[in-house]
Amino acid sequence: MALADTGKAIGAVTQLLREHLLPPTVPEADVTVGRPEDAATLSQNPKLNLFLYEIQFDPSLRNQPLDRGQPFPLWLVLKYLLTAIDATGNSDSILAHGLLGDGIRALQELAFLPLIGSTSPLNTRAALQDNPEPLKITFDQTPSDLLSKVMQGSDEKYRCSVGFEVRPVMITTRQPASYSLLVGIDYEANVVIGAAGIKIPVLPAMGPMLKELSPTRITPADLDLPTPVVPTVTIRGQNLALSDLSVRLGEVELTISAQSPGEIQAQVNGDIANGGVISAGSHALCVVQALPDAHQRSSNLLVLNLLPLLNTAAYAPSADPDVQGVLTLSGRLLGTAADDIFVALYRAGTTVQVFDAVEPVVPPPPPQTQLRVPIRTADMAPVAGDRVILRVNGQQANNSPLVTL
Repeated sequence: MALADTGKAIGAVTQLLREHLLPPTVPEADVTVGRPEDAATLSQNPKLNLFLYEIQFDPSLRNQPLDRGQPFPLWLVLKYLLTAIDATGNSDSILAHGLLGDGIRALQELAFLPLIGSTSPLNTRAALQDNPEPLKITFDQTPSDLLSKVMQGSDEKYRCSVGFEVRPVMITTRQPASYSLLVGIDYEANVVIGAAGIKIPVLPAMGPMLKELSPTRITPADLDLPTPVVPTVTIRGQNLALSDLSVRLGEVELTISAQSPGEIQAQVNGDIANGGVISAGSHALCVVQALPDAHQRSSNLLVLNLLPLLNTAAYAPSADPDVQGVLTLSGRLLGTAADDIFVALYRAGTTVQVFDAVEPVVPPPPPQTQLRVPIRTADMAPVAGDRVILRVNGQQANNSPLVTL
């Protein structure tokens, strides 16, 4: 699956709605798509008709990217009319009114459009499964003047209908992302040559109080080295010399290596680099004091950005006719199937290709140490001199190695 499949998202939403309204959800009813008047002449069976009469752009998600550096997708609101038609082509009979009520009930019970369990073709589900939010169904007021405008014309009858909308439907563009190499990194020597901390003001509070974290971006230890260097974060604040303090990064407890009234040093230890307890991304860091009776007092939160560690990128041809080759990445915290992962090829000062269809390799080897990127025949394959940019949950690896062909 790739983000390019979202171009079929409008048709995929209509297909999923039609599937849910088919029997047995709404018994003894056909479901058609199109103008109500056209549906009334298609057959002599009772039916529910879906008519997409308007598409709007979602104002609440305007200029909202999936990942910083990527072009803004289009976020749509699809507005439908649901019309019931009996076997004689009438929409104002008792049978049609009852059928319309069954259809409204089915949509109300649905609320969210499910992809799991859908019988739609794979490409239909692929057009929607990258949507960052569930697709929500909301009923609209459907006054007579709206229906009169939609069903105008000498050949069309006024038919009582119910309006509803589905949002937010995402359609992405094919425009490449504007990722770039990080400032302050010597990519030839693979070392950080500069860093800036972020100071977060806080209000006084009881117990530990945090003011500053340094550094705010950190890469896990490379456990493949003979003598791995475990990175350390320095936490500054007040009341940090209290007894029974612990430092937590998300759900992971860090090892305290030094402690004073105004400062704590904690190691981002090997358990994190092993990839089994946490993923790369922005995580809340706090200092927790253990109190009597198993109670705990937590400090305010600071944010530590845990970066993926990218060591190598190797490209090899593939025997699969649909895949021209596979780009294999190795390192630490490269992401899991539940993480938001983007891999980009960087060439001559610009991003030339972005891949979102990646395959984290499950153990063995240890988790999050390998990542496979199938490159389809329609994609741009890497060439000599390309660098690889890896972003996991919004965090970009410091190292962008050259592709090994």
